[in-house]
Amino acid sequence: MTGDTPMMPLDGVRILDLSRILAGPTATQYLGDLGADVIKVERPDAGDDTRKWGPPYVTGADGKPTRESAYYLSSNRNKRSITVNLASPEGQKLIRRLVAKCDVLVENYKVGGLKKYGLSYEDLKGEFPGLVFCSITGFGQTGPYAKRAGYDFLAQGLGGLMSITGPREGEPMKVGVGIADVMCGMYATTAILAALRHRDRTGQGQQIDCALLDTQVAWLVNEGVNYLLSGQVPMRQGNEHPNIVPYAVMESSDGHFILAVGNDSQFQKWCDFAGAQDLAEDPRFTTNSLRVANRVALYAAMPAYTRQKSTDVWIEGLAARGVPCGPVKNIAQVFEDEQVVARNMKIDVPHPQAQSGTVPLIANPVKFSETPIQYRMAPPTLGQHTDEILRDVLGCDEGEIAALAERGATTAIGAGGDS
Repeated sequence: MTGDTPMMPLDGVRILDLSRILAGPTATQYLGDLGADVIKVERPDAGDDTRKWGPPYVTGADGKPTRESAYYLSSNRNKRSITVNLASPEGQKLIRRLVAKCDVLVENYKVGGLKKYGLSYEDLKGEFPGLVFCSITGFGQTGPYAKRAGYDFLAQGLGGLMSITGPREGEPMKVGVGIADVMCGMYATTAILAALRHRDRTGQGQQIDCALLDTQVAWLVNEGVNYLLSGQVPMRQGNEHPNIVPYAVMESSDGHFILAVGNDSQFQKWCDFAGAQDLAEDPRFTTNSLRVANRVALYAAMPAYTRQKSTDVWIEGLAARGVPCGPVKNIAQVFEDEQVVARNMKIDVPHPQAQSGTVPLIANPVKFSETPIQYRMAPPTLGQHTDEILRDVLGCDEGEIAALAERGATTAIGAGGDS
């Protein structure tokens, strides 16, 4: 890069992204945010499944919805899109030509799904020994579930998360976003970066086997180890914490607030501000371990105090005393929050089909002091960069680009791709 634009951490790294939906695209979007050149391979005329997962869709210049869904936009910025028909021999050859120009391949086909195209890791590793090949599946490359289709919802259920989410007396509850997919994407990102480090030192690529179920089990973290250590199966506790009390949504005089007491000193400060000297001195509540053991009694006693003050009074008063607390906001309020605004967590990226000229996206949360995240490209329209990639990455001339489209390997821009 030249001029005043700072070098990005992954400048010079190229990713071939054969993934779709959320886990793989989350990983490749993050790598794109870090400066990698991400080539998103999509099916001609269909593209990523999530393009159809709406409404809402981007509003076009004619005031009507486009094919660009909010779901798709959420995890596909900083990528270039090329359409390739993997079912055609010409398309398969084209992928191999692209692999030769890439450092990493990310895919989320079912186990064995790329073998029929001659594009599995086993098919490619001999010809491309330095290739980092990341496979994301529901259940991994081995084990009795390996050939099953896997989705975020299934991983949350099978992986135990739903058993500890939701109210005690309610049904098992999934998290409101596809968190198993997102976390699998985060683990995959870290693994790819580690594999690139190994490749750079040794020249040796490798396959990364990343599964939704495995990563879901891994991030059970404290609740998982609580069970392994005690043998007691954790149960749903609503908003309460299994190991810290009080740690819950509390009722105020005009709504609710979150109270997250992390130690005995903070509990004493809460009691002082609440005027709850009786609770401060109660031998059942003097330490966190005692409060955990007597949580039912403490939570039954606290509302008589919490209802005496408004949410704002609780938040301001406790924050001044160093007691963690906060409001429960809806998503509109989140993006209006002064801290979220100050941290620039909403961005607007130019988009060729948007009526307003831009689309709103959620920013990458990582702040680098020397190599800041750059939002170079909006999530691409289907096949938007097909001609560009064929020309600039593979050196194809206009005749070859047209021939590839005519033979059904791809859909060139001039042959009907999005512009």
